[in-house]
Amino acid sequence: MASVLTFSDVSVTRNGTTILDSISWDVQASDRWVILGPNGAGKTTMLQLAAAQIHPSSGKVVVLESTLGSADLFDVRPRIGFSSTALARRVPSNERVIDVVLTAAYSVTGRWNEQYDKVDIRRARRVLTEWSLSHLEDRRFGDLSDGEQKRVQIARSVMTDPELLLLDEPAASLDLGAREELVQLLSGYARTKTSPAIVMVTHHVEEIPPGFTHALILTNGTVHSAGKIDDVVTSENLSSAFGLELIISNDADRYTARAA
Repeated sequence: MASVLTFSDVSVTRNGTTILDSISWDVQASDRWVILGPNGAGKTTMLQLAAAQIHPSSGKVVVLESTLGSADLFDVRPRIGFSSTALARRVPSNERVIDVVLTAAYSVTGRWNEQYDKVDIRRARRVLTEWSLSHLEDRRFGDLSDGEQKRVQIARSVMTDPELLLLDEPAASLDLGAREELVQLLSGYARTKTSPAIVMVTHHVEEIPPGFTHALILTNGTVHSAGKIDDVVTSENLSSAFGLELIISNDADRYTARAA
């Protein structure tokens, strides 16, 4: 199985501060990874590297067989689906939901004068249906609930059939019902064999969808532990990473955490 993402001894330094330190990591096409860790551990920076949005200060990042710093990233970025709150802030609040998804075909965040083929429109509508959003097609993005906006962001990120899907805290700020609906949808997507490799950042083990295969825990910019999800998401590892004695439980492939 080919690698879609490889970090080799990667470090990122900003203004004299080390954000990531000597990270080595490999993601295969069939992998579904969750990245966990305390605030400031470097999780979002890892996703920015994976999305070819920034370059490492040292080491090598290979995304979809292209090395950051020596490849034309304009050819690479359209092959990556990326959902994040920062991207959502760039979407005009009056943009129709169908257009939020459709404009991913041109990698823009606002409908202007670009022209779309019928196949693009059919694809956008199919994606909306898959993410339980078809009834919102003509609604304004700014009028949606947080949960609806999160699902629209993900629908946009899969519009172009990416080879790598990156999700930065997709369930952040959602209420219980919206979170569970999103986790269920992500679980179904993760278990579909035709889905791309997935990397998701979250703060909470309760948000890990069933069907995810691997986990990586970051602490202070370094890899605390990484590997098969059941070997990594443990009371011992997370207690050590968060500096608090935690009890991690798993019931029907759903994790929960509580203080000991």
